Amino acid sequence: MGGGVRELAGYVAGLGGWVSALAAAVLPQWRQSSYAGDAIITAVGLHEGLWMSCAAQSTGQVQCRLHDSLLSLDVHIQTSRALMVISLLLGFFGIIVSVVGMKCTKVGEEDPVTKSRIAVAGGILFVLCGLCTLAAVSLYATQVTYEFFRESTVPINARYEFGSALFIGWGAASLTMLGGALLCCSCPTKDRQGHQYYQQSQPPTAREPPVKISSPIRGEQCF
Repeated sequence: MGGGVRELAGYVAGLGGWVSALAAAVLPQWRQSSYAGDAIITAVGLHEGLWMSCAAQSTGQVQCRLHDSLLSLDVHIQTSRALMVISLLLGFFGIIVSVVGMKCTKVGEEDPVTKSRIAVAGGILFVLCGLCTLAAVSLYATQVTYEFFRESTVPINARYEFGSALFIGWGAASLTMLGGALLCCSCPTKDRQGHQYYQQSQPPTAREPPVKISSPIRGEQCF
């Protein structure tokens, strides 16, 4: 895979992962009602996310309510919120920086080494974005798992389990880290840097005058 194609593939993967992370952060399905255990199917399904909680009725009507207070939320929700916001900011800057550093763009073509380093910086931002998304989703999933399996008087069919937003978040983290890794492969090698430095530091040589060569047969001069 050529350098330009690899960079383009990494950028597309990182952009797709960032959009998926944005969707996961907005969706309210971080955890949802569990129907395990005793077969009592309720007419209302509950969903909770980072920003709101929703109740979906069997008739298709959905009612959502934003979380009233930030300080009254659980610690894992506040931490996941902060990590997702940081992740989205890192991914946004990674998108901008990667566009500048990619070989298929016209910005900074006079210095390919600096352009490659900018692409690597964009890849690092994508990797950090993926790590923050992974940490946020995994922390929330750990808390859901703990509350589901702990001993409690709440029946198992009234507890919560993983929602679809968690799986979207895991996919987003994988895509952004893959895209960042591909962009980081644009790092110029030492041989390439040394060759460019040699070309830039080599002084222009004056054209040497033609050498006169005497013909061994007739004594003529050749140029």
